[in-house]
Formats: sequence, C-alpha cells, structure tokens
Amino acid sequence: MEPTTTVASRLQAVKDRIAKAAQSAGRSPDEITLLVASKTQPPERVREAWQAGQTVFGENYLQEALAKMPALTDLPIEWHFIGPIQSNKTKRITENFVWVHGVDRIKIADRLAKDRPASLPPLQICLQVNVSGEASKSGVAPEELAQLAAHVVRLPRLKLRGLMAVPELTTATALQRSQFHMLWELYDRLKKDGYELDTLSMGMSEDMDIAIAEGATTVRIGTAILGPRRYLIPEELAIQAAKKSVTL
Repeated sequence: MEPTTTVASRLQAVKDRIAKAAQSAGRSPDEITLLVASKTQPPERVREAWQAGQTVFGENYLQEALAKMPALTDLPIEWHFIGPIQSNKTKRITENFVWVHGVDRIKIADRLAKDRPASLPPLQICLQVNVSGEASKSGVAPEELAQLAAHVVRLPRLKLRGLMAVPELTTATALQRSQFHMLWELYDRLKKDGYELDTLSMGMSEDMDIAIAEGATTVRIGTAILGPRRYLIPEELAIQAAKKSVTL
C-alpha cells in the first residue's frame, strides 16, 4: 500500500490544478466537483483518498464495485456509476449508487426508474452524449438528445441533473475543445428550454483543463490521484472485502 501522504499529495495536486484551470477561465473552483474514478483500485486505496478528504467516487463496473463496497460501508461515500449500463444490471445499480452518469437510451432510463427503490431519494441522472461520433463510444447522438431528455424528465424516481461525455482521445487541442464546447451548447440549449440542470460531467486527467474552460462542473480523475490501476479480478476483490483482519 502506498503511504497515505502519497494519495493525499496527489489529491491536493489535482485540486490545485482544478483551481488554476477554473481561475484561468474566470470561474470559481467551488463550481467544480472532483469525482475520483476508483475502478480497478482496491478498497484500501479508496479509504486512503477518503482519509485525505475525498468523498465522491465513481465506479465503471458493477461487479467490481459491489465486491469492494462492503469493506467501505463505514464511510458515507457518495457513489457514482460512470460506466456503460447493461439492462440486466439496472436493479443493483439503483440499489447501490446515488448518481448514474451514462444514461443514453430510453430503455435504460425506464429500467432505472422502475428499479429505483421507493425508500431511496430519486436517482441523480446525467445523459451521456456521443460528441465525437465514434461508433465505439456510448452515448446518445446529439440530434436525439432532446427526445431522450424529454422522456427522462417525466420518469418517477429519477432526477435529471445534466449531461456527460467522453470526447475522442486526441492530442489535438482544438478538436478536444470543440467537442467539450458541443456538450456545453447542448446543455445550455436544454436549460434555455426550461430544464433545471446543473451538472456538466466532462474532463479526465489528460484534458480536464480544457473541459473546465468549456464549462465542466464535474471532472472524473482516477490514476492521477490513486496511482496506477491494478486489474483485480472480482473474486479477489470479494476476498479482500470479506477479510475482517485487513488493515485499512
């Protein structure tokens, strides 16, 4: 396990970078939420980040998340599901997460609304938009976003909060900026149409400065804080979570 100070110093470095990017864009750093992407990271590493002051974490894979969560139940973590959503996983997602960032189909939205337990607050939703047009990327096409938003906002037990995107991985700054700006324009259009939105989830370690300049309110950062990913199989995570003697 890396010393807590290492995770803490990385966390602070990212917060400093967010603040600098926000100030350069004429924005307040307080407008931007840092979501730590904890996929492939063991529970101990998540705990280290929590001890350093981080409370919001995102998981990409349901099976992995469910395996590590039992070891962290004593921490009031705000869990976000940020990966692709399979229709057979919606029930467990609604039972274990506060936010879902990747809704891109009416079918998935309907299942989330149906499966969200009535005993829990509404599930906070971001619609994922495919701003790059890549066939390999999840997300609703920009021209179909209005129809999806109109449907989701009427569903029970869901609260539409904003948009999310994973732009094309490129070193071309102008292309990155144009795709982030496209998402902001779609977000702005929905707000002008009367939607009460407050979340623009875009930007990762490589491109968060540009994302913040283009209006991001949530950035998703993983290895820059938690270190290199360790690809644990779910069974190993489950064993770790079950061990009462693990030093956390």
